[in-house]
Amino acid sequence: MFEVIDLKGPQLPAISFRLGAGELVCLSGPSGAGKTLLLRALADLDANSGRVVLDGVPRPQITAPLWRRQVAYLPAESRWWAATVGEHFPDVQQSLLTELGFAPDVGSWQVERLSSGERQRLALARMLANQPRVLLLDEPTANLDPENIGIVERLVTEYIRVQQAACLWVTHAPEQIARIADRALYLDAGRISERKAA
Repeated sequence: MFEVIDLKGPQLPAISFRLGAGELVCLSGPSGAGKTLLLRALADLDANSGRVVLDGVPRPQITAPLWRRQVAYLPAESRWWAATVGEHFPDVQQSLLTELGFAPDVGSWQVERLSSGERQRLALARMLANQPRVLLLDEPTANLDPENIGIVERLVTEYIRVQQAACLWVTHAPEQIARIADRALYLDAGRISERKAA
């Protein structure tokens, strides 16, 4: 479903792996190993070379804007460009925001007053509204309390199951890997290897 062959970047050695439809793969490794660089290269946000294929279609055959909607990257710190939450959500369903624990009036909230955890959950909703085929999540629950970690984990795993999407989820938490991962990959010293998920 999503195949990566010899993907390279300026600070990223050749990396190859596959994600299957409906599969959630956790990626871990020491700080500085290149996990974020890998996600950004997969989303085609940084210069890279190699072969990346989505549903049998090579990346060069898909326009950059469409690729980034289909292979969606959620950074550890999301970007916000307007004053209120609602201005960032032209297409999102209220049910998705409700599922993430937000009140019906969340659209009127000032972005500058959002906590880091609220920003993380809203950025996830913004991404899922585009219905991506591949989710690239960079520590999406790092700033969340246990209750909201559970909410995000359930939402993402259900999305992957229903949409038959794929997910590469960066996390440093072994207990999270044990809960949610179908497979676990480990990136260190330029090499990616498979680890036991649970």
